[in-house]
This record gives sequence, structure tokens and C-alpha cells, in this order.
Amino acid sequence: MKQIFFSFSILILFSFCFVNHNYVSADDHPTLAIGSNAPDFNLKGVDGKMYSLSSFKDAKVLVIVFTCDHCPTAQAYENRLIQLTKEYAPKGVAVVAIMPNDPKSVQLSELGYTDLGDTYEEMKLRAKRKHFNFPYLYDGETETVANAYGPVATPHVFIFDKERKLRYQGRIDDVEKPTAIPKNQDTRNALNALLSGKDVPVTTTKVFGCSIKWAEKEEHIAEADKEWATQPVTLDTIDSAGIRDIIKNNTDKLLLINVWATWCGPCVNEFPSLVAINRMYRQRDFQFISISADNPEKKDKVLKMLQSLHAANTNYLFNSDDKYKLIDAVDAKWSGSIPYTILVEPGGRIIYANTGEIDPSELKTKIVDNKLIGRYY
Repeated sequence: MKQIFFSFSILILFSFCFVNHNYVSADDHPTLAIGSNAPDFNLKGVDGKMYSLSSFKDAKVLVIVFTCDHCPTAQAYENRLIQLTKEYAPKGVAVVAIMPNDPKSVQLSELGYTDLGDTYEEMKLRAKRKHFNFPYLYDGETETVANAYGPVATPHVFIFDKERKLRYQGRIDDVEKPTAIPKNQDTRNALNALLSGKDVPVTTTKVFGCSIKWAEKEEHIAEADKEWATQPVTLDTIDSAGIRDIIKNNTDKLLLINVWATWCGPCVNEFPSLVAINRMYRQRDFQFISISADNPEKKDKVLKMLQSLHAANTNYLFNSDDKYKLIDAVDAKWSGSIPYTILVEPGGRIIYANTGEIDPSELKTKIVDNKLIGRYY
């Protein structure tokens, strides 16, 4: 059963990372040839320092890994990169990671397995959370370094000898799933060969992972936004019994429920973040439901605002003026102040409750770390 689930997860991953209209030919960004000199760079790390090739001049071997925050494959390899650095740093190997993606070219639909995008600030969060023991550099603003090296996916490894000639480029190993044992440890094999003064046995491999988000893909973000704006926005009325049924969550999905009103400033302020979260995770076992606390006669106004917010999710308007019935139906522990947001697991267990505006980062982490959703790995 686990094997079937993992295989199905791979199919879903393809939909997030590969099967989209943002295809860019490898010919547009050719990969550095074996034997080439390492292109220099001047990039800022998450520690605030600037790094160049000279920063690693004393290393016998230099490993440059193009990786990122959002890609589930990149995330699956993070612990192995940390372990590789720990083992090979004492042997004179320097490992440096470079984030090549233009953050503005990453679609919300491509973020279904993560709580972080690829901005510099989010890189700092990821590095701190995972305790990276190697420099993590940002190339997303210009992609100058990525264009010089030509990575095709994340993660993509480039290994240079003492003279900084490229001796290996390709995958870390041949098994993405962290709990599985690789048959071919290509990166380690290359490092061991170079440290022993031998030729690298396999100099080039194919690379599996999320495509590089080149700047030219930014135009597709606008296209995706326009497409989302055409999605129908509907509004149904609901009574107390209906809300209680929703809260019981007799589904196999994680429910995000937000109680709001058109007259509530914080409600309207946070709603775009909830719409974005829905766009991120709606292809997973996830559903976003909004419940308006406006009076029933305000239905047209509520619908108009939902349409302006492109809220193409499940939307309800409570059908009574008695707000205390609404409070009791949603959550007995709720004081009644809005906005009020909860996450409900199948069976009705509330695992997150927030009064006032949400912290989008906190909520996304809560969602993607839930056992029902789960990160890819």
C-alpha cells in the first residue's frame, strides 16, 4: 500500500513540477560542459555575507548545488546534503547551495507541497529551520549564475576539482525517497574519486526534480491569475445544522474554515491570503470554506465582494440574524470575535484556531505539516 501511495505521489508531483505550460527548452539555458572552468559569482547568502569562488579557494573540491525552498524533490534531499557536508567538509570539500529561481515565476499551483516560496526572506527561514551547515546563496533576482551554469532542475549538482574544472554534473543519487537506499551514489562517487586523485567514473547524469523557474516564465503568472479570475464564485446559505455537519468533517480532507463579514476590516484584509492558500493546496486533500456572518439580506453584497476577491472556493452565508447560533455551531470555545479561522481534521478535531488576522506563514506550515496533507517526502 505504501508503494502504491508513493507512486501516486510521484504522479501528483509531476503535475506540480513538470506538467504545465511553462516549459522552457534546455537549449535556452545550456548546461556547463564537463571540463569547463567554474564561472565566478558574487551572491548574497542567507547569513547576509557575500560569496564568490574565492570564498572557497582553500577547498580541494567544490560542490555547487542548485536547489530551492519550494520544490518537494529539493526538500527531500536537504538532509542528505547536510549529511554529505558533515562527512566531506573535514576532507577538504566545500559545499555551497545556490537558489536559482525567479520567485515571481513560481505559480501558486506549484506550491502544493511547501509552506515557503523562493524569496530571499523565505530562504533564510528554510535555512534556519533545517540548520543548513553550508552557505545558501540567492540568485533569484538576476539568475546570472544559473544562466552561467545551466541547471535543469532542483537539485542539480556541479562538482569542481582543485583547479575548478568541472568533473561531474547531475543528480545527488538515484533515489528521491529519503528512506530508500540509493543504488548509485553519483555525487559521493565523484567526490571519492577526486579526493583519491582518480577520474570520476560517471561524469554526467540526468536530473530529476522541479524545473528552474526562469524569469521568462513571469508572463505565465499573469495568465494563471487571469484564468483563476474566470473561475465561478458562488454563495449558498447555510443554517446551524449545516455548519455543525461541516465541522464534523465526514470527509477525507483537511478543512480550512474562515468566518468573516464584509464590514470587518481585518476579515477583508486577510481574505486574499486565504484565497492564495486555497490555490496552493486545493489539488491536495484540502478544502477551503468561508462562512459569512453578514445578515441574510446582504447576500448580494457578500457575493459581490467574494467575486472581487476571486474566492472560487465553497462559500456560505449564515441564514440567521442570531449570531450566537453561528458561534455555537462553529466552535463552543470561540469567543465570537471575527475573523475566526480553524483547521478541522476528518472526524471533526480542530487542530488550529485563530481569532483575528491569520499569520499566513504559520497557517501554511500547519497545513503542509499535517499528516493528512504532508510534505512529499
